[in-house]
Amino acid sequence: MGWRGGTYLTAAALSHASNHKLHEGTVIGSFNGEFWGMFASHQFVGNLITLAVLKDDKGGSTSGTTLLFIVFLGVITLGTILMCFLRKEEDKGEKETADASVNFYSYLVSLSKSITTLLADVRMLLIIPLFAYSGLQQAFVWAEFTKEIVTPALGVSGVGGAMAVYGAFDAICSLAAGRLTTGLPSITFIVSGGAIAQVVVFLWILINYSVTSGVLGTLYPLIMAALLGIGDGVLNTQLSALLGILFKHDTEGAFAQLKVWQCASIAVVFFIGPYISLQAMLIVMVVGICVALVGILFLTIQVEKAFYSPRS
Repeated sequence: MGWRGGTYLTAAALSHASNHKLHEGTVIGSFNGEFWGMFASHQFVGNLITLAVLKDDKGGSTSGTTLLFIVFLGVITLGTILMCFLRKEEDKGEKETADASVNFYSYLVSLSKSITTLLADVRMLLIIPLFAYSGLQQAFVWAEFTKEIVTPALGVSGVGGAMAVYGAFDAICSLAAGRLTTGLPSITFIVSGGAIAQVVVFLWILINYSVTSGVLGTLYPLIMAALLGIGDGVLNTQLSALLGILFKHDTEGAFAQLKVWQCASIAVVFFIGPYISLQAMLIVMVVGICVALVGILFLTIQVEKAFYSPRS
C-alpha cells in the first residue's frame, strides 16, 4: 500500500470514529487490521490459484500461464472498478490543502517539506528503525528464506505452498492485531509479540537448523513460514495504526516516510544478498529488530510520560 492509501485509510477511520463517537485508536486499528488482512490474503489465495491452474502444466505450458494471467487480469480489473466507488473523505483542513496544492509541482514541494519536517520530530526518529526493519524482513522472506530454506527442503514446487502458509498466517494475524489495537501501549505490546515470533525463526536458522528428510524436513520450513507471516501481519497493521494515531494531522508525510525507509531497506537486501552469507544476513536481521524494539519502547515511554505529565 502506498502512502496515499495509508492517508485515505486513516482519514476514513478518523471520519468514522468522529461520526459514530468511537475511540479513534480502536477504529484506526480495526480499519488497518481489516485492510491488511484482506491485502495479505492475496499471498494465500494467489498461490492456491497458481497451483490449481498450473497443476497439470509441469513444464509451465503457454496455455496454463495464459489462463493464469487472464485470472489475475480479471482480479485487477475488478479491483480497479471497485476503487472507482471510493468516497473522498474531506474535512476543512483537507479542503484548504486541496486549494493550496493546485498543481502537481506544488504538491511535490509541499510533500517534500512535510517529509523533511518530520525528520526533526523525535517520535519519527524513534519509529524509523521499525520502518527499516519491516522492509528488511519482507525482503528476507521473499529473497533469502525461499532460496536458502524452502527450496532446499521442499524443492522449487514447494515454494508456493510455503508462501501460502505465510500468507494465511499473515492475513489472520493482521485481522487479530487490528482488533486488539487501542493505542500506543497496545501497539508496542503487539509489535513485540510479532518481533519475538520472527526472532525465534532467525535464531533457529542461525544456531540449530539443517535440512532434514521425512515429515520434519517438510514441517520445519512451514512452521518458519507461519512464524514469519505472524510477524509481517503484525508489523503491517501496527505501523499503519501507529502513524494514524501519532501523525493524524500529517498522514501523507508520515506514510511517505514509511515507504521511503521500507523501499530503501528492501533495496539493500536485494543488492547485498548475493555478496554476504545467510548467517551474516540473519545477524543483520536480529540486530535490526533489537534496534527497532528499543526505539518503539522509548517512544512509548516518551509519549505516555508527555500524556500523563501535569500541565501547568
